[in-house]
Amino acid sequence: MSIIILAIETSCDETAASIVVDGRVIKSNIISSQVDVHSKFGGVVPEVASRKHLELINDVIRAALETAGLGFQDLSAVAVTYGPGLVGALLVGVAAAKAIAFGLDIPLLGVNHLEGHVFANLLVEPNPPYPLICLVVSGGHTDLLLMHGPGHYKLLGATRDDAAGEAFDKVARVLGLGYPGGPQVDKLAATGNPQAVPLPRSYLEEGSLDFSFSGLKTAVINYLHRAQQRGEAVNSADVAASFRQAVVDVLVHKTFAAVKLCATRSVMLAGGVAANQLLRAELAARAAEQGVKLIHPPPELCTDNAAMIACAAYYKYRRGDFAPLSLNAAPSLPLGQDSY
Repeated sequence: MSIIILAIETSCDETAASIVVDGRVIKSNIISSQVDVHSKFGGVVPEVASRKHLELINDVIRAALETAGLGFQDLSAVAVTYGPGLVGALLVGVAAAKAIAFGLDIPLLGVNHLEGHVFANLLVEPNPPYPLICLVVSGGHTDLLLMHGPGHYKLLGATRDDAAGEAFDKVARVLGLGYPGGPQVDKLAATGNPQAVPLPRSYLEEGSLDFSFSGLKTAVINYLHRAQQRGEAVNSADVAASFRQAVVDVLVHKTFAAVKLCATRSVMLAGGVAANQLLRAELAARAAEQGVKLIHPPPELCTDNAAMIACAAYYKYRRGDFAPLSLNAAPSLPLGQDSY
């Protein structure tokens, strides 16, 4: 008998719901973006995001069911992102999922948002060769994980300051590119010279698999300020390209250092920054050079969505790892550590 899961994702500024069957077949994946709402502020305003989720959540859930051609009575379980993320935004999704689980008397599954990004890969590659190295790159996280199987992680390295996606957003802001910053920098960088502006690469102490991008961000800001003080023209495309190259150089270097350390033959890419074209290309080139298998989701599954949450929830369902109806939002939830 098929396992049909309705998943809800409201960790930041996307109101999303999806129906996934048996952890693999996406019957619907509805995403209502708030980009237009927050772009005027240059970033996500938590209180505004929460209110928009309240306005949209019922319609998005209804659309997910209608698109899938299913009704509430067909559901095996309901899953929801309960952390990490913006607490007010998370609470909207958690409340909706709990109400559905209680009303239908079906299991409730609490999913870590970052784990959802990892499991987006299993929607396209359900049986990846373990153990593998997973690079998680998003607006709030830059992590290197050793995975021995679904849900089994060892943290090898993490950001000590700015995450890669956060650095992209901040550089986009100083370049006047607007919100969301990452895709804007990526688009502009494609027309620039990545060698034009000398920027630092922070590899930290020898053998470290941690990341640090605050110095790179500061170097870009200082370069722009010096040019302004001297009255020099700035080629924004060259700045964007040089910045993007510096970030990607570090991400690729650290990822394959982890591959060597752990003697794995597979690399998985996850998170919003996984859609970055240069990162995907350079990881693919290095993987081909070293005979390593590279796995990554399509761009539409890299950004926040509920299909990835449903996929992660499927494996929890099979383990009987159900959440209680007392489930609460956990805005600082660590990966691999359920808090219910």
